[in-house]
Amino acid sequence: MAAHRKPRQRSVGGNTARTAATIALAGAATATAFDGTGHAEPNLTPAQVKAKVDKLYQEAEVATEKYNGAKEKADAAEERLKTLRDEAARKTDKLNSARDALGSMAAAQYREGGLDPSLQLALSSDPDHYLDSAEFVDRAGTRQAASVASVRRQLREIEQLRGAAHIELASLKSRQAELKRHKKTITTKLDAARRLLSQLPPEVRASDVQRASRDSSTGDSRAALTPTTAGRASAPNSRAAAAVSYAYSKLGSPYVWGATGPDAFDCSGLTQAAYRSAGISLPRTTYAQIDAGRRVSRSELQPGDLVFFYSAISHVGLYIGNGQMIHAPNPTAPVRIAPIDEMPFAGATRVV
Repeated sequence: MAAHRKPRQRSVGGNTARTAATIALAGAATATAFDGTGHAEPNLTPAQVKAKVDKLYQEAEVATEKYNGAKEKADAAEERLKTLRDEAARKTDKLNSARDALGSMAAAQYREGGLDPSLQLALSSDPDHYLDSAEFVDRAGTRQAASVASVRRQLREIEQLRGAAHIELASLKSRQAELKRHKKTITTKLDAARRLLSQLPPEVRASDVQRASRDSSTGDSRAALTPTTAGRASAPNSRAAAAVSYAYSKLGSPYVWGATGPDAFDCSGLTQAAYRSAGISLPRTTYAQIDAGRRVSRSELQPGDLVFFYSAISHVGLYIGNGQMIHAPNPTAPVRIAPIDEMPFAGATRVV
């Protein structure tokens, strides 16, 4: 009979500290699928976690831009619906007044229409006056017919308005459902990214995975708040300069998806607000903003140009010169200055 050996115990020293981070990173790989669940992926390095987090934020930003576009359309549908309902209400009031007038006219005719016209003429003490009155009645009959036709026309117009309002209401409900879907996607992606970051060891969490949030509040970014900072590139015109100045004034503002200022922004919300401050109206989404001006090449970039990133055109920043932009990155970092090389460049547009 074979002897039973007591299992040899492993030392608790040595690799324990080194493997602790690996275990934590492996656990951090869970719950990154769309529905928030998934299987652990072992042996993830901090760089791999950062890559996963960056991918989640980029996917969330794609969904954010879709949300922004759907919200813009929902707001427009809601405004059109309100206009249609207001117009229908005004026309209904006008119709009711016309109906009241017709009712009064019919009642008067009923009261005065008892005698045959020839008998009224025979009994009249002033035949000439009667004949004048009869001509007036004929003209009144013509006006009454016109009034009836007008009422019928107004009824048709009101029915058309109600039909258009019904279509707009259906469109609004569809947009609202779309908003709900995109919001769920965004919150799911962001929650997954937060879980990944929260499961990193503190010393790793304090590394470059989240260093961006500290960079935006130190050194060059804070100095750049002063319009006369040495080395700042000059914008080509006053409106571009105003947009750039606004973006500088918002350094450090938090990233909030769907926000357009004045205290928080997402990426396209920041560029829209910057140009709004310069008196120029930009579309709400990145994929619409890229067509809001003249396309320029990377070598032609000037301060004030909009710079776009990723193949889906899901991120935008405001170029400030010297290869840098001001942008709202993601929930881990506020509005900050960053090189345009830090993301895949997709194109640029000159608004003014």
